[in-house]
Amino acid sequence: MENYLDINRKLWNAKLASHLKSDFYFVDEFLQGRTSLNSIELELLGNIKDKEILHLQCHYGQDSISLSRLGAKVMGVDLSDKAIEAGKNLAEKCGTDTEFISSDIYNLPAILDKKFDIVYTTYGTIGWLPDLKKWAKVISNFLKPGGKLIFVEFHPFIWMYNDDFTEIEYDYFQGEPIIETTEGTYADQTAKISLQEVGWNHELSSVIQSLINENLEIKNIQEYNYSPYSCFKNMQETDKGKFQIPQFGHKVPYVYSLVAQKN
Repeated sequence: MENYLDINRKLWNAKLASHLKSDFYFVDEFLQGRTSLNSIELELLGNIKDKEILHLQCHYGQDSISLSRLGAKVMGVDLSDKAIEAGKNLAEKCGTDTEFISSDIYNLPAILDKKFDIVYTTYGTIGWLPDLKKWAKVISNFLKPGGKLIFVEFHPFIWMYNDDFTEIEYDYFQGEPIIETTEGTYADQTAKISLQEVGWNHELSSVIQSLINENLEIKNIQEYNYSPYSCFKNMQETDKGKFQIPQFGHKVPYVYSLVAQKN
């Protein structure tokens, strides 16, 4: 099999064109000043004026640019070289000084020598990473003493189910890589994309313990009974900007957030 990085880079490079023109990413409104940040992460971030922020797995940088618009000095990082090029173009159009680097997260310490006030990573990121111990080590490496990780992710409960959410198909606990062929994309399910992807499920305890092991103190952890994105099949908007799976309603966790501070 090809290296998982090559497989996933190819996938995300292929997704870019449809993402740039999809309603999901509202690029035209974004250029006019609309933020891509949700209330969950905005509350966790607080005032970030003049803060130095490293945004891991930034895709094509909408959140990175939104953070810049709030006064932060931001560097976005992503595996997809095409997404990073798009991010640079978007930042130029938006008039922000957001910086971007294309890199595998694990290799980033070899090419970037800098410390940050905040490491920020959100929504659909760690499922592409096989080793959370290495992930936590990278985060710790880039944080200044007293710096914080701001992390928001889809809940591992959700990743256990099949696409129709009718039965449990995947293990809650991390096991072998999940290798599948994906059709379309969460932002446009009709997109003519049919490519292999490689991912991993990560239980909550492994996320938390990996950070604790790197001397990161958990300051805040929350679970949410909705998703701010309609990115799974047949989701319904139950309140403005809040989406749920009809058969689950508000009874299950869709997203969790975590703030950890480097001691």
